[in-house]
Amino acid sequence: MKNVRLLGMTFLAAGMLMLGGCFGAGQDDLAEWMAQQRATVRPRVEPVAEPKAYVPQDYRGAAALSPFSEEKLTVLLRAESGSPRASSLIAAEMQRRKEPLEAVPLDAITMVGLLNRDREVVALVKAENLLYQVRVGNYLGTNYGRITGITETQITLREIVQDAAGEWIERTSVLQLQEATGK
Repeated sequence: MKNVRLLGMTFLAAGMLMLGGCFGAGQDDLAEWMAQQRATVRPRVEPVAEPKAYVPQDYRGAAALSPFSEEKLTVLLRAESGSPRASSLIAAEMQRRKEPLEAVPLDAITMVGLLNRDREVVALVKAENLLYQVRVGNYLGTNYGRITGITETQITLREIVQDAAGEWIERTSVLQLQEATGK
């Protein structure tokens, strides 16, 4: 049994020596190839261009007409619109003073009631959690919506909007009475 163990140990030692020799020879070749590649390949680094000097310039547009002014919009709409009726529609709207409910989109305004005051019909509308009284002739919404009629169930408006071609046209919109929901 000692001989079998000794023989096994000898084979094991011989195998390890052979394996060790295989790794050592491959490593030398690899190291030599790497040294050769380092010697032949030189990286090229291009120099970074010098930054350009900043030269400040004065703003010359301060005296010009603001691109958001109503005057510029009116002039532009008159020039673009071929029909005098269309330009007069929007021009008249641009010249008058805006009412508070024109800043609120029509879909954010609800009709909640109706009053009769001295034979005049007054509608109650709710916008931004506030109640407003509106009459025929008042304006609602962001599309120059002018109230043309008030009934017990709805408010009828005439709005001025642009169609697909960019022309200003009139359209009729309706704001329905919103029934109270029970809580």
